[in-house]
Amino acid sequence: MKPDFLNGIDTFLHYRQAYGNKRLALVTNNAAITAKGQLSRVALLAAGFNVVRLFSPEHGIHRTGADGVAQDNDLDEITGLPVTSLYGSGLKPSRQDLEGIDLMLFDIPDIGCRFYTYLWTMTYVMEACADNNLPLIVLDRPNPIGALLAKAEGPTLDEKYCSSFIGRWAIPLKHSCTLGELALYFAATRLPALDLEVVRAENYSRDYTALNEFIFVPTSPAMQDVHTAMLYPGMGLLEGINVNEGRGTREPFRVCGAPFISGEKLRDACATSTISGVKIESHAYVPTEGLYKNERCEGVRFMVIDPLVLQPVTLGISLLRALFSLYPEHIQMRLYKTAANPGGAGHLDKLLGLHGSFDLLRNNADIPTDVKHSWAAVIAPYLLY
Repeated sequence: MKPDFLNGIDTFLHYRQAYGNKRLALVTNNAAITAKGQLSRVALLAAGFNVVRLFSPEHGIHRTGADGVAQDNDLDEITGLPVTSLYGSGLKPSRQDLEGIDLMLFDIPDIGCRFYTYLWTMTYVMEACADNNLPLIVLDRPNPIGALLAKAEGPTLDEKYCSSFIGRWAIPLKHSCTLGELALYFAATRLPALDLEVVRAENYSRDYTALNEFIFVPTSPAMQDVHTAMLYPGMGLLEGINVNEGRGTREPFRVCGAPFISGEKLRDACATSTISGVKIESHAYVPTEGLYKNERCEGVRFMVIDPLVLQPVTLGISLLRALFSLYPEHIQMRLYKTAANPGGAGHLDKLLGLHGSFDLLRNNADIPTDVKHSWAAVIAPYLLY
């Protein structure tokens, strides 16, 4: 029998004596729970920690805010603590936000994809702590889609042209790391003055996923299960073109479509590509929100059947190539407006991490996805598991 799995928060709860009455701030949301299912912030208060302020990322403390919509500061009705939004008027805690705080804690689950924003909220918190000589402890959690470095996929972000809040620094699109490991890497290479500690997850192995070794807690409105998370590093690329990515349906990032698409033609084109680990079927639907709201769309549905061979970024790029091949006169760049990118321009470049990505895909140019050896060499000194 495997030993009980523990998140970083579960271990940290035993550190009460070490931290006495230090005034703590916590970056968190409702996806952050203990191994017993208790909200992290509730567990800390119940254990006697002096938590005085909360910070929340995109989607807010309840992780129910719509994609890309700014979140206001709030009062947490569960704990009564003030909540400062890090996806509103600013992305980074201000000096005023940190006044009277002795220690910052970060506890938010990730899903293993570069353009999922919780990772980059962590980097802004790291910078604020470094600037204000405030110690930071990252309470680590597993990567729900797996952390085998052999399964990492590029491209690696081109910082010169593509840096944004959905990818600030040069890491692969599917990074196969935990946030704690990435925090150690960023601290060593970019923020050496930061006083950082990472509390490991216990009894965790890199080959574990949320399919069976631990529970997947929905992290945002469109990220409700682990199969969606597994497809997201590829299917999320659709946000950069004028094809609905499944928002407005019960299957975001599992289905895609548009009024100009033939589902059968797209299915057949995908079936002849290098896509593996999924079942592909034609699909028609009417999204209730987002792109093509209330319009009939045809497209395809992907169902994960073998996570061990699934390469989601390769899947997404193959899907985009099929769409460009079948509908060259229809496919256009999409302005994807968010609080962090109000104009919405250049979204596909920011997602894929490559300058001129629309033309690269349209012209069937090579996209460098094989980064497993180079990335493994870079990240090796910072691995915890």
